[in-house]
Amino acid sequence: MNNVLESLAQLFGRASRKPRKNELSPAAQKMYFHKKGEKVTKAQLIALHDEHHKNSKNKWRKRRWLTLIAINLLFVVSFSLDIQLLEGALTASRFMGFHMADLNSALQVMLAHKTVLINLLIGIVTVFIMWIILGGRTFCSWVCPYHLVAEWAETLHLWLAKRGWAKNYTFHRGVRTVFYIIFALLAIVTGYTVFEFISPTGILSRAIIYGPTIALVWVALLLLFEIFLSRRAWCRYVCPIGITYGIVGVLSPLRVTYDMTDCKHEGDCRAVCLVPHVLDLTIKNRSTDVEVALGADCTRCGLCVDACPTSSLNFEFKGLTRKPVKDPSLENRPLMPDSNESLVGKEPSAEPSAIKEQEQEQSSEQQSK
Repeated sequence: MNNVLESLAQLFGRASRKPRKNELSPAAQKMYFHKKGEKVTKAQLIALHDEHHKNSKNKWRKRRWLTLIAINLLFVVSFSLDIQLLEGALTASRFMGFHMADLNSALQVMLAHKTVLINLLIGIVTVFIMWIILGGRTFCSWVCPYHLVAEWAETLHLWLAKRGWAKNYTFHRGVRTVFYIIFALLAIVTGYTVFEFISPTGILSRAIIYGPTIALVWVALLLLFEIFLSRRAWCRYVCPIGITYGIVGVLSPLRVTYDMTDCKHEGDCRAVCLVPHVLDLTIKNRSTDVEVALGADCTRCGLCVDACPTSSLNFEFKGLTRKPVKDPSLENRPLMPDSNESLVGKEPSAEPSAIKEQEQEQSSEQQSK
């Protein structure tokens, strides 16, 4: 229960903290004691990163992009051919006769009307059950069209930032909670779903299905802001959809789990994550157990799973996929298989992305101050 409350607190903006000793499980304490003897040099981390980069196939990103595009194209095909398979848009739809309503949009509508609408409630129940099972914020990374274009914009932002042509202004994550309250109050006071007028998720979904409108100018402005001024600003600091779905998925059986046994704490996972605070437990001495599930703000995008050079992060469906906890007594295990051989007679080719990314983030923050 404490883990759930802590997860929700971080969803609403509270910073993670280093756990006290009495909060660590016996297995975690034993593992940390073992890890004190591990000395990992920067050169070894670079070699490990290079080896992983050479073999990495980004399989989860490819699966996610394919799924997201397929879902949104299904709306287009259904509308264009009038086959009534998936009607409507992401804000409200009907799949083979089953009513479905976006949870945040439904909340906004009911706040605006100041009543519980039965027809809308039917659509909510279907979607609510689905995202409890699949993990609330899975919607963001596997369904939301803005997430995809913002991810492409993020790639451009990082390329520009490395050359000093873009900045990355950061804000307190609690700002998103403030916007969540503001949008709810605006719906109550005005009687209109104000957020839906500016939601890039709804705008893009309708544009894909029914054709472009002037509202796409707003989406373009958001993307330009994220490219040149603040990395993934809308999703990180404004969008209330993430909070709504994060609450729904806090107890989801589908999650990303972290196993600290082989982790070198190099930070590659945090460098690629949209919500890196959920991966603070990968920092040395920050995990309360040997194996821990990521918090409610995790979007299950799989980028950290693809990026981890030691396979310490993996998807798990609780009750079906159970990875045995490894024995922390690993005295005979080498620190890094063949690490010395890989470094003999040659210089590492490049620094790990995490090291580069951290240096870039620090530089951006100093400039913004």
